[in-house]
Amino acid sequence: MHHQTITADDGEQLHVHVSGSGKPVLLLHGWTANHASWAPLMAPLSQQFQVLRPDARGHGGHALHVSQAPDVRRLGRDVINILDHFGIERTVAVGHSMGALTLWQCVQDLGTARFSHLAFIDQSPKLLTDDSWRDGIYGDFDSAHAQRLVADLQADFVEAVLRLIAFGLNGKARETYLRNSSGWRAAREALQTIDPQPAIAIWKSLVAADYRPVLPAIEVPTLLAYGTASNFYTEATARFVAAHIAQARLSFYEGADHCPHLLQPERFVSELVALITGGTVACDPVYPPSRQVV
Repeated sequence: MHHQTITADDGEQLHVHVSGSGKPVLLLHGWTANHASWAPLMAPLSQQFQVLRPDARGHGGHALHVSQAPDVRRLGRDVINILDHFGIERTVAVGHSMGALTLWQCVQDLGTARFSHLAFIDQSPKLLTDDSWRDGIYGDFDSAHAQRLVADLQADFVEAVLRLIAFGLNGKARETYLRNSSGWRAAREALQTIDPQPAIAIWKSLVAADYRPVLPAIEVPTLLAYGTASNFYTEATARFVAAHIAQARLSFYEGADHCPHLLQPERFVSELVALITGGTVACDPVYPPSRQVV
């Protein structure tokens, strides 16, 4: 693995970790995470592909020099800058959470010409809910709730992020947060390395976005991976996304939270490789029977 620093078209420095060789696969992490979040997938992926793992601007402990208020549109532009820098005409791209939203922004701005295959992990195309849309965060995250969260992030960024994860649809997350388990203590420590203001600016842009109209424009083979015990989304969210992408393969991960690819990394890699090669894998049915979400 080697770390490269490239210059975006606005002058900001972007940090990309590159491993392996072959067909390129771009991995985009979630909000408040960094490139290291993909570590459980790296051994099998880097044996077959050139894997690029950028730190999104405002993430990874890298200070910003151009703007302290990036947004998802800028993150999408950064993706194109990275592909241009490495001379990649088309790539496989995988987005988890914010990474999925970033890829939808790319499709909104430029279509799918730069992507041969796409994978989206546990994400809704519209985070805010209202009377006509219940498939955003928690199934109940209206504009008033969103405003309260921003105020909480400004007051105590680290704890507000943890509570966003803990007090959602996953009962186990709530229980382990309340007893301050080791995983939450480690997450708290990691979040303390993040500059809150750029992260909050990005978050506000994510909440303002609505990528539902973008989904039908995705005309490449697409993998959808969703946890049945997601902290944020129900099975209905996953089925909405699948119904609006023509070549979607929807895969539910039983008992997985917001990170199904980390609960079963070998399975996720197998499904991704099958998507890329046009093959199939022995895994759970793509459209399993409806089940109660924890």
